Amino acid sequence: MLKNDRRLRGVVIVGGGTAGWMTAAALGNTLQHGCEITLIESDEIGIVGVGEATIPPIKLFNDTLGIDENAFLKATKGSFKLGIQFVDWARMGHRYFHPFGTYARPFDMAQLHQFWVRAYAEGKVTSLDDYCMAWAAAKEGRFAPPIADQRNILSTHGYAYHFDAGLYAKYLRAYAEARGVKRIEGKVASVQQNAQSGFVESVTMESGAGVAGDLFIDCSGFRGLLIEGALNTGYEDWTHWLPCDRALAVPCASTPDFTPYTRSTARTAGWQWRIPLQHRIGNGYVYSSAQITDDEAARTLLANLDGQALADPRPLRFVTGRRKLFWNKNVIAIGLSSGFIEPLESTSIHLIQAGISKLLAFFPDRDFDPIVTAEFNHIAINEVERIRDFVILHYKLTSRDDSELWRYCAAMSVPEPLQAKIDHFRRYGRLIQRDADLFGAASWTAVHIGQFNMPEQVDPLLDFRDLDGADWLNKIRAAAAAAAKTLPTHQAYIDRFCKAAA
Repeated sequence: MLKNDRRLRGVVIVGGGTAGWMTAAALGNTLQHGCEITLIESDEIGIVGVGEATIPPIKLFNDTLGIDENAFLKATKGSFKLGIQFVDWARMGHRYFHPFGTYARPFDMAQLHQFWVRAYAEGKVTSLDDYCMAWAAAKEGRFAPPIADQRNILSTHGYAYHFDAGLYAKYLRAYAEARGVKRIEGKVASVQQNAQSGFVESVTMESGAGVAGDLFIDCSGFRGLLIEGALNTGYEDWTHWLPCDRALAVPCASTPDFTPYTRSTARTAGWQWRIPLQHRIGNGYVYSSAQITDDEAARTLLANLDGQALADPRPLRFVTGRRKLFWNKNVIAIGLSSGFIEPLESTSIHLIQAGISKLLAFFPDRDFDPIVTAEFNHIAINEVERIRDFVILHYKLTSRDDSELWRYCAAMSVPEPLQAKIDHFRRYGRLIQRDADLFGAASWTAVHIGQFNMPEQVDPLLDFRDLDGADWLNKIRAAAAAAAKTLPTHQAYIDRFCKAAA
């Protein structure tokens, strides 16, 4: 016999911004009756709002909510993203592209990059970038969604978005409130916990009003008002692997170079992002405060903008790492309250989405069974650590020695699972996946080869294949280049389908 009704009667989300309103929208769409969803936020507390670039899974989140892509991009002044270009990461003057999608379709049992490694050593092929549709389109400034016909190379690229994170939160707020989510304006003054269990029972506003609930979602940003402030969950610091601890963000005027990709340029003390939106370009400098002063960082950032700065640089301080638990008692941390990985691979908004997906997959009742909480934490920790490793890879695989930061990163020890991946690729060009990994084969291949972790030998399987890999690869390169010229420009596509109001 099933247990008596133990459904949650109330969910309280503490904090707005991207994390809060993504959570509210998803819960409002899913919990169609019987549970009151309340979001508390204060207009006086600013949002971090750095996350303007995303990765392809964001499309699934929007699709699940039934959000029309063109309407969403109009509302958020968004643009399209085919991948990330990395400049000066491996060495000064070198560039490579991390594409969304694949390096064409597999044409043999062995992986495409294995054939490329052999052909490249023989001087028969060009840069690996030239063998993916995403870069063929990106370098020409062109964009269209992939087509369905898998026989066509135009089916092999993926895409994500650039958008104004503040406008995205506003868009989702309207969506959530239309589905019954209640918003309370104000600041939380105190948190009330059960004396025996330590569970959060309610929060009290500065106005004196109390807000009770069964489940509390902490979207309060770095301070972790509930997960840390009330529950003292603890934090695992990853600064020894990812030493950047500050960022400055500034928008600048748009330029004719409306690229359908993000650019990351390595600097002496960190790296600079460039994210083109319809109405401006988002820029920022992520850096190590041990290597450069804030004023020097601001001067570097402002000196390397494509257009006129539209505001003063906005500072952000952080400690890269994660909470020791993402779900503690009846509090779940989503967004920056759960931890932070610098935005090098645009994973901040994805980690919000991932937290929401796990919340829905392991949605609790009022018993808060420990087996559910434990599995949620196990999956969440594994996921964020694999993302961490992928980001560390960019720093570790550098041959730059022009500053203390890069010398430190090249010499540092890295987590064992990452070192194993580096070693296997260096020996045989093999991609090792021991656990669920957000980033797939094309992503890891792009960074390994883009930063010169070149295999010492190819997979021994190739010695038993009669296929002329160089011939196939050059056909792929030609097909991608030709297909790119059939696509509209990034600007023309947006003007036709999703141009924002002036």
